[in-house]
Amino acid sequence: MKTLLIIFLCSVAIALTLLAQSPAAPQTSPAAGAPAAAAPGAAAVTSPGAAVATSPGAAAVTSPGAAAATSPGAPAQNVPPGQSPAAAATAALSPAAGSPSPAAEAQPSGGVLGSNWLIDKFHKGGPIMWPILIVSIIGLTVVIERIFWWSGRWFRRDPKRIEKVFTAIEHGDTTEASRLSRGSRDPVLRMMWNGLNHQHASLQGALQVAAGIEIKRAGRFLVVMDTLVTLAPLLGLLGTITGLIRSFSFLGNEELAVQAVTGGIAEALIATACGLGIAIFALIPFNFFTSRVANLEFELQTAATNLEVMLGAQTAAEEIKFAGQAPVAGKGSSI
Repeated sequence: MKTLLIIFLCSVAIALTLLAQSPAAPQTSPAAGAPAAAAPGAAAVTSPGAAVATSPGAAAVTSPGAAAATSPGAPAQNVPPGQSPAAAATAALSPAAGSPSPAAEAQPSGGVLGSNWLIDKFHKGGPIMWPILIVSIIGLTVVIERIFWWSGRWFRRDPKRIEKVFTAIEHGDTTEASRLSRGSRDPVLRMMWNGLNHQHASLQGALQVAAGIEIKRAGRFLVVMDTLVTLAPLLGLLGTITGLIRSFSFLGNEELAVQAVTGGIAEALIATACGLGIAIFALIPFNFFTSRVANLEFELQTAATNLEVMLGAQTAAEEIKFAGQAPVAGKGSSI
């Protein structure tokens, strides 16, 4: 239970961290009136009376009366008549029409696996995405916990000791068999130890109780996974209905009809896809764990039957031996 709680809290923290991330702010062009640094070879434009120092080969555009300090051989262009120096500077520094802006080129494009893409799809899915997120976190937590549990059980298996226990019982040494099965983490050996310690009271009842405890441990949280497999598609279907309702509610407005309808359809499709994805993700581990529980139940039942048969045969042999010795003792006493 502690492992399950830790995994659940970690999943919630990761989900909240992803949702808390905001998209990167797009780069904006410099504000009007801010000084701009011209690159080498760019035209330098100044207002009247301003002095401009340009690099070799750069063209300096000045207004009448402006002092321009240029390098030797640099041509100087004057402002055309009828155009103000500010307009000439704006025309010289503004990018050409049709060329992409530096902000658009510098803005990174998010991929399918990017966090911004996931957050954007989550918000477009509508309010039904929150219960779908909770269902997905619970499903992921249960799957991880069950994987750890079954992996630990695989390492706890001890078939060699089980054979030793059966060998000791076959030779009539139940004390040695009880000693070998004591303290083991193998569920089959734990069941056998419980049966050997209660064979004089009710062997079959002790074996059934011990086997039931082991099966209950192995099948823990399978009901939760079964519920998630059924609940996730239903939540996706509910998101589909709410998205379509939202789309049809905006059909009367001609200005926002296209955007509203497409947004509602996107909400419906995203919710449906998420619900089906969670159901598919939980269905495969659910069937696998169910089959493992069935296999464990078969192993426990087989071991319990073998133990009952061997102990019953041993008890019958002791009774026959005792019955064969009793008449001899009685005959000797009568003599």
